[in-house]
Amino acid sequence: MNVAPRCNFPSFDATCGSLDFKSDLLAGWESVKKFCALPRQISRSPSTRATTYMQAGAEYMHRMSELLKASVNSLRSTSLMDAPEETFSCVLRLKSMPVEEGIRMCPGSGDSHIFLPESSGDDLIIELQDIKGEHRGKTVVQLASLSDEQADRLRWWSVYNDRDQASIGKVQLFISFTIDSSASAMNKLGVVSETLAYDIVLEAAMRTQQFGPGNLRLHGSWKWLLSEFALYYGVSDAYTNLRYLSHVMEIATPTADCLLLIYDLLYPIVSVQDQTSLSRQEKRILYDMQEQVEQLLASTFENYKSLDSSSPSGINQSLTPIAGEAAPALAPAVKLYTLLHDVLSSEAQTMLRNHFQTAAMKRCKRHMSETDEFVLNNNEGFLIDSLTTASAYQKMINLCNNLSDEIKTDIKIHNEHILPSAIDLPNIATGIYSVELCKRLRSFLVACPPSSPCSPVIDLLIATADFERNLASWSLRGIKGGVDAKDLFHYYIVLWIQDKRLGLLEFCKLDKVRWTGTTTQHGTSPFVEEMYDRIRETLIEYDVLLNRWPEYTVSLEIAIADVETAIVAALEKQFADVLNPLKDVMVPKKFSIQYVQKLTRRRTLAIYSVPNQLGIFLNTIKRLLDVLRPKVEAQMKTWIACLPAEGIEKVGFGERLNEVTVSLRAKYKNFSQAIVEKLFDNACMQRTTKLKKILQDTREAGGESEIRDRMQPLSSQLTDTINHLHDVFSVRVFVAICRGYWDRMGQDVLQFLETRKENRSWYKGPSYALTILDDLFATQMQKLQGHSLQEKDLEPPRSVMDARSMLSKDGQMNTTNSSYFYF
Repeated sequence: MNVAPRCNFPSFDATCGSLDFKSDLLAGWESVKKFCALPRQISRSPSTRATTYMQAGAEYMHRMSELLKASVNSLRSTSLMDAPEETFSCVLRLKSMPVEEGIRMCPGSGDSHIFLPESSGDDLIIELQDIKGEHRGKTVVQLASLSDEQADRLRWWSVYNDRDQASIGKVQLFISFTIDSSASAMNKLGVVSETLAYDIVLEAAMRTQQFGPGNLRLHGSWKWLLSEFALYYGVSDAYTNLRYLSHVMEIATPTADCLLLIYDLLYPIVSVQDQTSLSRQEKRILYDMQEQVEQLLASTFENYKSLDSSSPSGINQSLTPIAGEAAPALAPAVKLYTLLHDVLSSEAQTMLRNHFQTAAMKRCKRHMSETDEFVLNNNEGFLIDSLTTASAYQKMINLCNNLSDEIKTDIKIHNEHILPSAIDLPNIATGIYSVELCKRLRSFLVACPPSSPCSPVIDLLIATADFERNLASWSLRGIKGGVDAKDLFHYYIVLWIQDKRLGLLEFCKLDKVRWTGTTTQHGTSPFVEEMYDRIRETLIEYDVLLNRWPEYTVSLEIAIADVETAIVAALEKQFADVLNPLKDVMVPKKFSIQYVQKLTRRRTLAIYSVPNQLGIFLNTIKRLLDVLRPKVEAQMKTWIACLPAEGIEKVGFGERLNEVTVSLRAKYKNFSQAIVEKLFDNACMQRTTKLKKILQDTREAGGESEIRDRMQPLSSQLTDTINHLHDVFSVRVFVAICRGYWDRMGQDVLQFLETRKENRSWYKGPSYALTILDDLFATQMQKLQGHSLQEKDLEPPRSVMDARSMLSKDGQMNTTNSSYFYF
């Protein structure tokens, strides 16, 4: 057992001599020391001897005063000359000592100090400082290079500048070595030989009991032997705990048993407020152990979700599912941290908070590693096939769910009240997870932009929104730069709606319209049916999105309104050939004589027959108003109903759809009235079918039979027309056109009566004519439609009711709304 290095230099005395910066030995004082008085030969008589002594004493005092005066003057002049020179001091300490325990000495003062080196490998460090305490240079004395010879004790040592290691002067030291075996010195030194012996016994005990990570505590006879050995040889309890702790820290792992043992070993030492009783060796070991314990605690806190006592390192390196509760080692770690730090101080809280932030960042990076391939290659839109895209989006969905589970676990750990109250673990972790997830989502959406709200994209949107909603439900809000699902997807949602609008408008172009002349089972245009099938698919596609964020309903409404307008425009272009003849009738009647003559010539060419294509057009418009568009509006209203009543989006909803509705109703009414006018013109082309002419030619004495005979051609024409309308139009359009035609014929009778108000003799013929018209229209409509008709469909229209009112005895006009005419 080599213990010589500890015993060779147990102590030494260092006396600071002088600096050669000021070699100023005072010659005056040396002269005083060297002065001596030489005795003269004097007589032996008492009187003479007394006189001689007095004279010699006076002369001695005279010379002494002169020498003293000269010396004082010399000292004064030397002092004045040396005044500008700078005064230096030295700070001496051992290499094993803390810097703050250095000993300050002044050169030439003769001060001395006893240092206690721990081994022969220790060094003596001399730092040179000026009068202001600023560092000027230093020198290092290696104790192993010194000898205990008398001639080697007083030596000059060069002082070097720290910057360029240039010599700036010398310092003279007197160093002597002594071996002090007193009890006080032994206690101060730490009983070197006994502590070394204790270390040997401790190592033997650990080898015998197979000391290791799974067996950290000594027990049985060896534990008793170590206790008795330390007690007998005076090894302090602090040293035994620290030496045992040093062996523990060599194999320490972040497990509950290890952390509890460390706490038990440190508590008796750290809990003592006054640590002056510790030797230098014990202080050094304690300082080293505290650093190692801090590193162990940092590793524990920075892996608090990966702690696993079954793992050799105490940390499970794989990203396994979280247990949902705090690891057993976390509570002892917090207890040990509280022992070493004042958890009420902001510095300790900040340090602990940083550890948990580091832990969250490590977990976050490990979760995000599976999506690194999608954001680190800097290739926007590199996903080309749907399978790869779906896989990428699924990984991002898993990332959102995993980070949400991480925060949920942090909440559970926080609710176990293990951590100090100042540490809000859920908010600390959320600040990392939410911000990093937002960055990753933004980068991912740039690298893999979603082209439409397809299933993988909607699933990611839902996962992102759920993550944000979970944070809100857990009262974890206000994370700057955190996940905002709407902000992340807003640009893409607007782009999707715009792309969908442009795509549907592309289908509405005239060169894209197909099925000209064909009909569906409803007698409508297949083009319109297909377009509204696409609109319904769009609503289904956006259903999940708009249920989450109904404020986008207004944007979708505007797009659909534009598409509906384009559908009607394309439909009009498709059926332009059959609509153009009706537009002449729809033009207001304020025209020149030439236009009236032109219009008259057109009407005399041929009898107008409603084409089948016109029936398809009107049937389609009617189906749009009654079936297709109400379904679209109803779906949108379910979304918009989720908005607050005072919301801007809710107030503005419906404006564009209403515009389309008004436009469609106007087109339907105008074209229906134009058809009625065309049919009425057919009846006016010949004298035998013109109702006014028939009424004019009927005599007053003529009865109902005469009127029927005269109206027979007109009745035949009306019957043929109604049958043709039934073949062309759907039920409701057929009813509307028939009632419109019925009303127009009634207006002709009413006008005839109004021109003959003063001559009531003409009233009998119009009365019969109205009866014939009512029977004809009601009978034919009921015959062709049967039970499809409603009761009000067979009621006489308003013009007929007004005419009958004129024919009544009181002559009052009917003002009821029992009859109706709707287009």
